[in-house]
Amino acid sequence: MDTAMADVVRETGAFGGLLYVRPPGEDGLWLATMTGVPYEIAAPWRRVAPTDPMPVADAVRERRLVWVGGQEAMARRYPRVALVLPYDFALSAAPVVSRTAVLGGLVLLWSGPRSAYLGPDERDVIEAGCRRLGRLVQQAADRGDPLLRDRPRTLRPPAGRTPSPAEAAALSAFVDRLPGGSCALDLSGRITFITPAAAELVGADASDLVGALPWEALPWMDVPQVEDRYRAALVSRRPESFTVLRPPESWLAFELYPDPSGISVRITRADSSGGAPAGRSAPPAGPSRASVLYHLMHLAATLTEAVGVQDVVEQTADQLLPALGAQAMVLMAAADGRLKILGYRGYRTEVISRFDDVPLSSDIPGVDVLTTGVPGFFANFAELERDYPATAYKDGMAAWTILPLIASGRPIGSLLLAYEQPHAFPPGERAVLTSLAGLVGQALDRARLYDAKHHLAHRLQSALLPHTLPEVAGLKVAARYLPAARGMDGVGGDFYDLIRLDEHTVGATIGDVQGHNVDAAALMGQVRTAVHAHATGGASPDDVLARTNRLLTDLDPGLFTSCVYVHLNLATHRARVATAGHPPPLLRHADGRTELLRVPPGLLLGIEPDTFYPALDFRLPPGSVLALYTDGLVEAPGVDLDDAIAALAGLLEHGDPTDLDALADSLVRHAPTPGDDIALLLISPGG
Repeated sequence: MDTAMADVVRETGAFGGLLYVRPPGEDGLWLATMTGVPYEIAAPWRRVAPTDPMPVADAVRERRLVWVGGQEAMARRYPRVALVLPYDFALSAAPVVSRTAVLGGLVLLWSGPRSAYLGPDERDVIEAGCRRLGRLVQQAADRGDPLLRDRPRTLRPPAGRTPSPAEAAALSAFVDRLPGGSCALDLSGRITFITPAAAELVGADASDLVGALPWEALPWMDVPQVEDRYRAALVSRRPESFTVLRPPESWLAFELYPDPSGISVRITRADSSGGAPAGRSAPPAGPSRASVLYHLMHLAATLTEAVGVQDVVEQTADQLLPALGAQAMVLMAAADGRLKILGYRGYRTEVISRFDDVPLSSDIPGVDVLTTGVPGFFANFAELERDYPATAYKDGMAAWTILPLIASGRPIGSLLLAYEQPHAFPPGERAVLTSLAGLVGQALDRARLYDAKHHLAHRLQSALLPHTLPEVAGLKVAARYLPAARGMDGVGGDFYDLIRLDEHTVGATIGDVQGHNVDAAALMGQVRTAVHAHATGGASPDDVLARTNRLLTDLDPGLFTSCVYVHLNLATHRARVATAGHPPPLLRHADGRTELLRVPPGLLLGIEPDTFYPALDFRLPPGSVLALYTDGLVEAPGVDLDDAIAALAGLLEHGDPTDLDALADSLVRHAPTPGDDIALLLISPGG
């Protein structure tokens, strides 16, 4: 796996790569292996949901190669990525496939802007590399190896040439003779080498700096521009420079020169004023301000796209835990006088069960923060036990912060972050944590409203569609309904019904009201009721549609409706059908042959009051299957409707007519990505 990953990066000329895999039974993609990029930069995208606006998600979902040639294209197509990594680089994302399935995705990174289109040779190399990786991922899955660890596996950069002793001595002398000082950073930004002159310029001992991040070891370097320029050099692979003030008044200039193995840094005085070395200080606790700034922007971007409470839980855990170095998270709210756990990450279920759905009490830290709006910070268990002696519980963690989630000036929940090691919370970090919790609180408030609307929409839709279809002797029926969207926009106008007329006759109808809103749903209920009433009154299919049309034109709802109505005589195995601007039914004969019923078309309902609807008589013998469907099952942008209906007929022809439920699931599963509701009604008479 390591060799295959390194080969595709080298052969394409990319400087880095990220391999995502899809664990069994999960839709999300998890970062498994990476090269050329430090984990800190990739951490916001450790897990990518299938619908995230990310190149790798698009590549896997649509099974195609995605190419982004530079910063401008990235900002236009993937603004979330461009916001967090505002540098010049190009990117490709491609699905990692086996013979039968998409197993993950491969992201490759190039420095600087490139052409708007990927060349055929590069495309061939990427696709060949993905196929090779796909075979290896499949082999790992067959062995039971999920390829996922606590952190993604990071490949070592290619080893450079080892100088001879004489060359090493000459290089050392060369570096010492240069004005100013020099140091080297690895790809993660840690200092691997520093000259005495550089250590003197920054006012620290070399032994304290080697192995440390500059902005953590030197408090005065913990400013956004320092880490930003390091990231820019790393991603764009271009030289970068900046100046920074070393207190009290020494300005230092830094020049960064990157390559695949790390970054060489030149340090000189930015002016001639000199200045005494600053006194040594303890490294600041917690993440650097630059890191938090990037994660804050990324969290803000992702939470604006969260549509439900569980989306907020997943996005918060994905972004905050790696950004803040925390290992666990719990999102809580109050409901009906009890504490409700909305979601969590990093804790065992039995730990969460101890506090979920318990009565609200100020002795519980999360409840206290929720009701007062005052955050709590506990650097160790002793501090937690001191403030909450009755409920302090050793949950496997060593430090905690509990933050109020504020929306519209009031606390609506609380957020617990936990650390495996004791953790101090200095004032700067407390301010950052409180700001981050404010973003989460606003997103949670929107998400709860969205979920409430979605629940209302679901109840409305359920009330308007038949709860069950009548059981009719000698007739097998299967029905499916799939909304196109969530929330109130998911209330569509598709409907279906099966109407028992007498012992040997039934009526079947399916239709689609224009629009996706409450008005469409209300009209759908009226149309379904009208069809049902006229059918039970003994009207023929053409009269059922004509009478329903007159009712709609009288009501003048401003919306049009397509509809099919079929009258079935189970004794004679004959049927009669009429349509109003609706896709034609499909008939699968007992021998498997499937045909399109070419019913003379009628106008949509609600346009002209005196419209005539022609009807077609046909045989419906035992073993045949009649398929009524709405256009959401066949329509998709860029797809010819006749071709789509022919493809549906092919699926119907090769399905199992003895198991209508399985057949219905198969037809819906192979529908285009729904941009509209889908309704389906399958009818099969017995002997």
